Amino acid sequence: MSELPLSIGTLHFTGIGGIGMSGIAEILFELGYQVQGSDVAENANVRRLRDKGIPVTCGQKAENIDDASIVVISTAIKPDNPELLAARERFLPIVHRAEMLGELMRLRWSVAVAGTHGKTTTTSLIATLLDSARIDPTVINGGIITGWG
Repeated sequence: MSELPLSIGTLHFTGIGGIGMSGIAEILFELGYQVQGSDVAENANVRRLRDKGIPVTCGQKAENIDDASIVVISTAIKPDNPELLAARERFLPIVHRAEMLGELMRLRWSVAVAGTHGKTTTTSLIATLLDSARIDPTVINGGIITGWG
């Protein structure tokens, strides 16, 4: 399978403490990318990322993106967010979480689970089956899978 180029600079995740953003940031970090982020408050995801060595700032301000080459946002980020405004002012590429996820998925065999109810449970079951078969899946889920962390 193809690989994403590693020489793209630092990826800054605005709102890195969210479950979707934290998972993508963690995978990119484990793939060798320079990752950092910020969130409005400390939470379990922020602590988990810090424990892995990812720099995370609590509070969102323009100077948080000083070292960033790319800023990743989600729909939770308001248009007047100071980091988003600074990224626009500096003409930095702004990538939506869904686009970043798509880039990760296009280079691998992928399974997507969609629907109204039961997505996290179904994804957890699929992940457990693949793991039991020693296929070593990478999983981006809407929750934390018990036993995986």
